[in-house]
Amino acid sequence: MPEYETLLYEEANGVAWVTLNRPDVYNAFNNKMAQELRDVWRGMRHNRDVNCAVLTAAGEKAFCTGIDRNEVNTEWADELAAGRDASSGAIGFASPFMLDDPGEYLGPKSNDLWKPVIAAVNGMACGGAFYMLGETEFIIAAEHATFFDPHVTYGMPTAFEPVHMLNKVPFPEIMRISLMGNAERVSAQRAYDIGLVTEIVPADQLREKARWIAETIASYPTLAVQATVRSLWAARDLGQKQALGMGYAFIALGQDPEGLKAGQAAFASGQRQKWQLR
Repeated sequence: MPEYETLLYEEANGVAWVTLNRPDVYNAFNNKMAQELRDVWRGMRHNRDVNCAVLTAAGEKAFCTGIDRNEVNTEWADELAAGRDASSGAIGFASPFMLDDPGEYLGPKSNDLWKPVIAAVNGMACGGAFYMLGETEFIIAAEHATFFDPHVTYGMPTAFEPVHMLNKVPFPEIMRISLMGNAERVSAQRAYDIGLVTEIVPADQLREKARWIAETIASYPTLAVQATVRSLWAARDLGQKQALGMGYAFIALGQDPEGLKAGQAAFASGQRQKWQLR
């Protein structure tokens, strides 16, 4: 198993568990975590032992509170005005037109991973956490989870983060989250009501629920699952008519003989999975 400085990583039963592991700073991401997440997502593309992933975090207080402010170059504007090079290695700007955005490394879709990724949120999820959550297939949450975006409270516009979340949250809701800043937090129950979260479970049951979901998905024919993921994300970006037209291609690509044969054999056997009601 690979070892990381800011992440915990393990594989079991076709599932990769990716755990943000900086609980002392509420799992805020720094340059190192961004690079390690990119390495995880890109590597998972070619890992035949992994058919699904769970993204979660260490500790009980926070899933992720966004960027680690200690690694942001807050002096970039003054450096540029003084004619100095602003590329100091901290997250910031090389010029007003070139942002070193760590968000490009954080999410699975930005790294061309089309294996399903399920988020299990166990505490605060705010600001830059939305880069990751916006690119997962769906979210389950512990009862004490909360969601908010503090950018405007501190004089910073929020742009990338809420745009990612438009995949999962109705426009008025993400607009309210974006404009209310630190003054309001969305509870797990409210997140469920607006469709951001698909299920709420007690904190001590979060991992087990995530395990059951991920292992169930991982047990299905891989190409069929990946084609399903890809087709729905394409439909989000395209008009319905264009997405339906592409559906034939996704079916052809995702219906390999081996997987189809296994699926038909499972159906013909008469045995059915033990299901749970949600």
